[in-house]
Amino acid sequence: ADPFGGVIITDWYADPQAPGARFKITVYILDTSLRADGVRVTAFRQTADGQGGWQDAEVSPRIAPSLENAILLRARELRIGAGS
Repeated sequence: ADPFGGVIITDWYADPQAPGARFKITVYILDTSLRADGVRVTAFRQTADGQGGWQDAEVSPRIAPSLENAILLRARELRIGAGS
């Protein structure tokens, strides 16, 4: 993704071990720096309504910061690996 306007949007993901729920993630790349404020994640969750549709559901407030940290950690690992 482009760091000057990069947005990554996933498709809905349904975990086979958690039927009846699906998740979607949007990642905004806000800066070229590997800093906590350079990446913003928004997570969405839906649950099956029993009639073939989906209903929005609450997402744990710990999910977005956890994903942001994981993205930044992996980006740092890739940067270190590219420098050697």
